Amino acid sequence: MTTEAPVRPGHRAHPAPAATPSARLRWAVADGWVMTKRNMAHVVRAPEEVIIYFTLPIMFVLVFGYVFGSGMSVPGGDGGDAYREFLLPGVFVMTMLYGLGATATGIAMDVGRGVVDRFRSMPVARSALVTGRSLADLFRALLEMATLLVCGLLVGWQWHDGVGNAILAVALILLLRAAITWAGIFLGMLVPNPDTVSVIVFPAAFPLTALSNVFVAPELMPGWLSAVAQWNPLSSTVAAARELFGNPGLGGDSWAADNAILLAVAWPLLLLSVFVPLAVRRYQRLSR
Repeated sequence: MTTEAPVRPGHRAHPAPAATPSARLRWAVADGWVMTKRNMAHVVRAPEEVIIYFTLPIMFVLVFGYVFGSGMSVPGGDGGDAYREFLLPGVFVMTMLYGLGATATGIAMDVGRGVVDRFRSMPVARSALVTGRSLADLFRALLEMATLLVCGLLVGWQWHDGVGNAILAVALILLLRAAITWAGIFLGMLVPNPDTVSVIVFPAAFPLTALSNVFVAPELMPGWLSAVAQWNPLSSTVAAARELFGNPGLGGDSWAADNAILLAVAWPLLLLSVFVPLAVRRYQRLSR
């Protein structure tokens, strides 16, 4: 026989510690969904944040695609139009990477404002805050991807190998974003305040982007830089997306280049296996 906690006015009943695992899981999922809606409401109320994060990739498309595009060499293509098709999958992935800043800032603000402590005193599943943040960021990533796909079509980019492959490419990009989100959750609980996030994220993200195949094909780089770029997790997702979209840029004869789709799955899963436990452990320490 199990007992349940008393219901306070205005609150739903939550299972007592002795409740069945299935009942506790249902409440954890329900609370996580409530936190997801809370985080999405913050995005709606602060659209300027979304605009700021979209500005950088759009500027990269305009500057690299139209100013430098005619002078760029692309394996499997020639001219500015080919380079824009080469560039856009990289911009999609780069935007997912820079979403790390929004995730870490949001978590850092919750920690700094005492939201974790307030939720701890309420009948809310402890996992709800981090799961709600990860789901909200996934919905935000879907919005970002939809907008970027439309922008890409407007500048002449398109996919060539069918809708099914295009959907798979988007799924791989979102899988990487899920891994990056959990890295951001861990970082947000690690930094002393939200202002520190930008000091860490952007100086780290730019070299990671530059040493990849986002802007330049790795086979055009010097030997050691080419190896670094080909094994960069971003490069694997970008190369897989280009392959599935049918865009130019499929060069190189390394194992990483030949198995881009496999690595586009393996790298995010590896990152998730590292950052999910780290984030959960850090959150448990904050919740004590």
